[in-house]
Amino acid sequence: MNESSHLPTVNQWLENSTRQLSAAGIPSARLDAEVLLAHTLRKPRTWLHAHSEEELDSRTIDIASARIDLRLDRVPVAYIVGHKEFYGRPFKVTTATLIPRPESESIIDLLKTALTSRPEPLQLVDVGTGSGALGITAKIIAPQLDVTLIDTSRYALAVAEKNAFAHHVEVELIESNLLEAYPHVADIIIANLPYVDRGWERSPETDHEPAEALFAENNGLALIESLIQQTRGKLVQNGALILEADPTQHEAIKKVATTNGLILAKTEGYALLFEKLR
Repeated sequence: MNESSHLPTVNQWLENSTRQLSAAGIPSARLDAEVLLAHTLRKPRTWLHAHSEEELDSRTIDIASARIDLRLDRVPVAYIVGHKEFYGRPFKVTTATLIPRPESESIIDLLKTALTSRPEPLQLVDVGTGSGALGITAKIIAPQLDVTLIDTSRYALAVAEKNAFAHHVEVELIESNLLEAYPHVADIIIANLPYVDRGWERSPETDHEPAEALFAENNGLALIESLIQQTRGKLVQNGALILEADPTQHEAIKKVATTNGLILAKTEGYALLFEKLR
């Protein structure tokens, strides 16, 4: 009997993989199975739907099934496929970088608000850049910006550099603890800093992300408070600071900002836009 007759079709493999992922408690089981198989085949997900009865070859099955095994260990899909979409564009990610979240797109929305009342050119710095998704997106939507990407991790900066090249934008990269090594006074600071308290309930997937990009002391506020204090010397008068934090932290952040000459101008989802008054 021909061995190929025992190989599963696209739909059969997907149904089996979905069952495995569902049994492991993964809520996005079918989507994850489709993404991993499509990535293995180097086809769009729509191809799977149009070729559901097509038989898979043994090499494809081996590779795709190995990726399912990683997912069963709760490795995030973005790390398995090596990229994540942010603001409609793909960004390379590795275990040296936090995976961009949809809620972080609100930072870009607030940046657009901030840009409407500010002349150009402007110095923008993305603090704790990780994959560079925020700063690079800022440069794409506002090419007049002079963008600097900052991170404490040189490995993260290497990923950010590759993303900048892939998206054809020029940015400066600096390895620094917050703004300590930043040589300019910025017009706009954007930052998705670690703000998770270690005591919070969280998904198993976060165990695979870099701890230094997730967690902060002082109920998750330590790094955000330090950055706010640095704006006294690193942000121009009438400059803008855009942060991300859990909504339960917003009131505490607002109080710290007020004592450092910042006023809350707008909130959108997880993101806050502050303006420097003095």
